[in-house]
Amino acid sequence: MTSQPATGERRRDADRTKAEILEVAQREFAQHGYAGARVDEIAALTRTTKRMIYYYFGSKERLYITVLEKAYAEVREVERAVDVEHLAPIEAIRTLAELTFDHHDAHRDFIKLVSIENIHQGEHIRKSEALINLGTPVLDIIERILDAGTARGDFVTVADAIDVHMMISAFCFFRVANQHTFGALFGRDMTASEHRARQRRMVGEMIVGYLRGGGDPA
Repeated sequence: MTSQPATGERRRDADRTKAEILEVAQREFAQHGYAGARVDEIAALTRTTKRMIYYYFGSKERLYITVLEKAYAEVREVERAVDVEHLAPIEAIRTLAELTFDHHDAHRDFIKLVSIENIHQGEHIRKSEALINLGTPVLDIIERILDAGTARGDFVTVADAIDVHMMISAFCFFRVANQHTFGALFGRDMTASEHRARQRRMVGEMIVGYLRGGGDPA
């Protein structure tokens, strides 16, 4: 009669351990890169062992891929928060841009992980079926916003959903990823608090301006 509660508790313990491993692993991969991060160090920083990490994730590469999957899934959750059904198209696309800005500003490790994976030319992300299919939801959201905006006459630019997604991501990503080189060259910390509100408005207005006629007209 006591086996079910015990089994349930073990499962909860395993879930907590895996979550802790992923949290620490994300920091280690973001700080040291895929090659530089050490499973021994991840084990030492968690309440587990190297053997247990391999038991849960199989290998260092699978641990890294799981970290990527978790990081990207969190971005997609933010994007899905946009209420496409009840927001006017202009407000919807502006909200999507601003939420992306907020996420990237608050999750600096995500920016580092994406930069690291680009250094590896997407080698690991291509091995994840979950990641390969993860781009579709945000493109569906953008396409619905673009269709609604065109139908209402709000948007006059013939826009591609991937291009719009790239525009939003490029601004939000560059601000964090290039903060150190940009600061050295131009003497401005792009992530300083005094610039945040202006830049957040900027990305939203940039996208809206493009769709309302700043690009190629229909």
